[in-house]
Order: sequence, then C-alpha cells, then structure tokens
Amino acid sequence: MKTTFDLPDRLMADAMKTGCGTTKTATIIYALEQLVRTAKLAKLRALRGSMPGFDLNLDTLRGRMA
Repeated sequence: MKTTFDLPDRLMADAMKTGCGTTKTATIIYALEQLVRTAKLAKLRALRGSMPGFDLNLDTLRGRMA
C-alpha cells in the first residue's frame, strides 16, 4: 500500500540508527511489526492465570479415586 507520511526527520534518523532498518520503508515496517507484536503479547499477558470453563481435576486425570 502506498502512503505518504510527514515524519519528523530526527525521529526517523534515530530510528534508523537503532539498526532496525537501512531504509525508511524498512524502518517503518519494523516499527509496525513491533507495535503489533507488543499488542498481541499484552493480550496474552492479560489472560495469564485464567482459563474460563477450564475445570481439571488431577486425581481424575490420573485415574485415582477421589
């Protein structure tokens, strides 16, 4: 998708210096991928320790009489 942006020169230069891309396009693609990755990880972290509808009895699973 072709899009035109008005980006601050200093911000773009700083982002490119971090080594995340040798071109402006590569730098922006990397930044967008990281943004999406961070959002997905935040959603996973929010689920940590919770599993709705998950009812597991280890004794039953192991074939023991409760």
